[in-house]
Amino acid sequence: MNTVEVNQQLAQGDAIKRGVLPKLDELAGEPFVFKLHFGLDKLPTEAGVILVRGARQYGKSTWLQSQIRETVKTCGPGSAFYLNGDEVRDGQALAEQIRHLLPMFSAKAPVRRLFIDEITAVKNWTHALKALLDSGELRQILLVTTGSKAADLRHGTERLPGRKGKLARTAYIFTPMPFAEFRRVCAAALPAANLLPAYLIAGGSPPACAAVAGSGCLPDYIIEMVRDWIYGEFAASGRSRSMLLGVLECLYRFAGTPAGQSKLAREAGLANNTVAAGYVEGLSDLMCVATAFAWDAARKRSNRRRPCKFHMTNLLVSTAWHPRHIRTPNDYLNLPEDAQGALMEWAVAQECWRRAALRGDEMPELMHYWQGGNHEIDFVLGPAEFLEVKRGRTGPLDFAWFPKTFPDGRLTVIGANRFETDQVVGVTLEDFLLGGVPR
Repeated sequence: MNTVEVNQQLAQGDAIKRGVLPKLDELAGEPFVFKLHFGLDKLPTEAGVILVRGARQYGKSTWLQSQIRETVKTCGPGSAFYLNGDEVRDGQALAEQIRHLLPMFSAKAPVRRLFIDEITAVKNWTHALKALLDSGELRQILLVTTGSKAADLRHGTERLPGRKGKLARTAYIFTPMPFAEFRRVCAAALPAANLLPAYLIAGGSPPACAAVAGSGCLPDYIIEMVRDWIYGEFAASGRSRSMLLGVLECLYRFAGTPAGQSKLAREAGLANNTVAAGYVEGLSDLMCVATAFAWDAARKRSNRRRPCKFHMTNLLVSTAWHPRHIRTPNDYLNLPEDAQGALMEWAVAQECWRRAALRGDEMPELMHYWQGGNHEIDFVLGPAEFLEVKRGRTGPLDFAWFPKTFPDGRLTVIGANRFETDQVVGVTLEDFLLGGVPR
């Protein structure tokens, strides 16, 4: 069905008819169905604007269609309508289509909700919403939007000050599915030894996780969709594909090592630091890369003059361009130790990013690491909270220096074994992903 036909069915209260909400039709036949949680468990009944941003292939459209069905089910015909930003030409066309839908809302509906999927695909979408909000045409509407461009939605929020209603929170990030949910649904389908590697290569993307659990392999079509999404966004911004590939190659090569934009520019063959920063920012806007700055423990702040680290925060993207073409759990288990260690560190980065997004942090992609003397700590979560990632076994003696350096600090070591002292705790990667320490 096209959008007009879908909205005709929604006006009649038919959200179950096949073809109205195709993502839910597909889900009905899937053997692996995941619960999606990103901090917005229930839509408010008040009017306003909610903006949900998240990477492609992580279930935003499926979630949005589930909210349409639930709204129609609980609030009746004419309570919810739908637009697809990928099918809207520009902001003017968006405004016209919204105005066309407004008279279709039922006068008896207890709520009026308009859902717009991938609104960031619409050129000048913020201008359209601003005009409609200023004119009061949306004063009775809860507008729920999704998009895949973090910067566009973030800046769009900034361009709508005072126009998003009185909701307690209006901006959300659609996070990867946590390992606990993957284990709950897929544990019976995979050998125990393959469960964590399967999650690492699928990255918390529901379709990727379902595919790996079902066949034991990440299919090429998912890889191609991820690549096409990234390539398309960079092409739209006028950036070079070859330069992007050079940057990605360097991210794998420098994984876990402070490099900085000067080295990145030099090694990737870019013109200068500014160009390198543009590519990193582009990947960050797509919620794929986080920049970790050096932490000045004495001043308790970032030291941006020192080289930074670049973490992949979208493990599915890291799989899509991995130089060793990993597609199965065994591919991961057969990686060299340093390559496994890099993916472990990125898995921790993704989880830290996910938790920060759930808390509502304004910039969850902003991270820190610490270096001093001959020691380094991978993640600084706060002035006294630290994370270190080690692929192999470790013990308290390996970190005897920590209490002397940080008398009031707590260090969580994520590795192959568990241990505990007053200030240093050892956990496995699985423990950490399941929501264990830090406390």
